[in-house]
Amino acid sequence: MKRAAVMLVAVILCAVVAPARSLAQCSASGAPDNCSVPGSVSMAAARVVRLQMSAGSTSLTAPTPSDFDAGFNSTTGPTLTVSANAAWTLHIRSGTAVWTAGNTSAGAPARTNKPAADLMWSTVSGGAFSALTTTDASLVGGAATANSATTLYFQTLYNWSLDTPGNYSLSIVLTLTSP
Repeated sequence: MKRAAVMLVAVILCAVVAPARSLAQCSASGAPDNCSVPGSVSMAAARVVRLQMSAGSTSLTAPTPSDFDAGFNSTTGPTLTVSANAAWTLHIRSGTAVWTAGNTSAGAPARTNKPAADLMWSTVSGGAFSALTTTDASLVGGAATANSATTLYFQTLYNWSLDTPGNYSLSIVLTLTSP
């Protein structure tokens, strides 16, 4: 009797387990000689963002006497292209509070305290410009996109009595985030 019960349990287990195994197998005979086996795949897609710049540096337009009279001049900067598979924001800030200044004229030292705010930025050539600071400012943002291009425009501020001859440079930091 015990042996019959064990055999019955074995037959029931084979009946329950066998169909699950047969799902992963395939056999065919005759025409057409093919069969299909169902399956599945899965993946996890992380956030992916990319920032491309048309140029790694921009030479600002050298000031003329009329630029000093006006208090500024303008330069078209690089084109920034963002690709992202989620919402994104591009930020801009200065890497330092003041410009790096190198002397070029004897007796007229370069201005070593020219503030980063003397470089203004905008995403519209004739639009409102914002002073560059050492704190991130939102430059542009958007939704998932294959390529969203924005041109950066600069205005450099000049003062006759403060901006002495010299070679000046300023590091700009662009940060792309996807919250």
